[in-house]
Amino acid sequence: MEYETNNWIWDGMYNHPHVFGGLMLTAALLGLSTSYFGGITVPQLPYLWSDSGIFHKKKCDRKHIRVYMDGCFDLMHYGHANALRQAKALGDELVVGVVSDEEIIANKGPPVLSMEERLALVSGLKWVDQVITNAPYEITEQFMGKLFSEHKIDYIIHGDDPCLLPDGTDAYALAKKAGRYKQIKRTEGVSSTDIVGRILSSLKDTNDGENQTETSLHKTPESQPKSASLSQFLPTSRRIVQFSNGKGPGPNARVVYIDGAFDLFHAGHVEILKNARQLGDFLLVGIHNDETVSEHRGKYPIMHLHERSLSVLGCRYVDEVIIGAPWEVTVDMITTFNISSVVHGTVSEYNFSLTGESDPYSVPKSMGIFKLLESPISITTTSVSQRIITNHDAYMKRNAKKNESEKKYYAQKTYVSGD
Repeated sequence: MEYETNNWIWDGMYNHPHVFGGLMLTAALLGLSTSYFGGITVPQLPYLWSDSGIFHKKKCDRKHIRVYMDGCFDLMHYGHANALRQAKALGDELVVGVVSDEEIIANKGPPVLSMEERLALVSGLKWVDQVITNAPYEITEQFMGKLFSEHKIDYIIHGDDPCLLPDGTDAYALAKKAGRYKQIKRTEGVSSTDIVGRILSSLKDTNDGENQTETSLHKTPESQPKSASLSQFLPTSRRIVQFSNGKGPGPNARVVYIDGAFDLFHAGHVEILKNARQLGDFLLVGIHNDETVSEHRGKYPIMHLHERSLSVLGCRYVDEVIIGAPWEVTVDMITTFNISSVVHGTVSEYNFSLTGESDPYSVPKSMGIFKLLESPISITTTSVSQRIITNHDAYMKRNAKKNESEKKYYAQKTYVSGD
């Protein structure tokens, strides 16, 4: 319990003199008798009185803290999600600014995702309370004043990695000078630049593979593309707990199950998960492991299993995930998780019906609990990758520039505490 001062003691003396006098007398007697009882100590009176409920306690009204964090959030990944999770922990409400396409082009190069797609991803995160569209890349004096006055922002948040403008100055210099800046720990092992690099590398692997007799459908783990091994992410149980809701379904909850690769987590994933969640009380998402994705798609995912799992767990519509879900939905699985409905989107990169493979949903279909959901957006992992491949030269140039700043960051990197 917080207190303004110890003035409540004097209020007690004034308003309750008889009670106060009785307590003083009792305390005096106890104090005199401590030597008789072998040195028994008596807690300080303010400690006793503060919990006695006799006197009126004046609580400090804790200020409701609103924090702001901005970003491009292009090719949104679990690193973005973890940054916003940390930012939310520094306040009560998290307001997120999504930088405009024009500002990204001027400061970093062409974005992969449109503003609409990036908004869907940011709004779909469980830690985000409000979104500001077309935010500036630089925290200018005018925009900072707007944040403080109109949006009632208390602190501006950013990671420990530098965010520099084209002229080399700090984009958050004014916020730091105003004393309204707080720093969080950067999530290591992933960045949008890194993901673009993986996609471009996978393109090279594909081209090299065309000159080999081994087909991509029959690749062994040893022949896995280099792009799949570029990740520096080190998964920990703590990170999974931080992203998890930590709650199971109620005894009578209607559990909805949907599965997939969820590679390069995008707006299409967010929208289909949102629709699936509306069909029940608890959304369980099965995430296929890297080998399963490779077997049925003919290539390994860009993001590995644990990276994809965190991206899905960060979505506000998801209650729980199965990390490394089986390809086929079995009776045992339906019973174990008390699944009421199994759903699948109309837009999918798994074409088992065309390849002659067995239907992984044959069991729920026979039980009458399968439902095909109309996918709200036609975007796929392949179509996102294709945008980068189509603009290969522009993204190669963007990555080369960004890689230099990344190298500088790691060369000067020091330990930063945080989650």
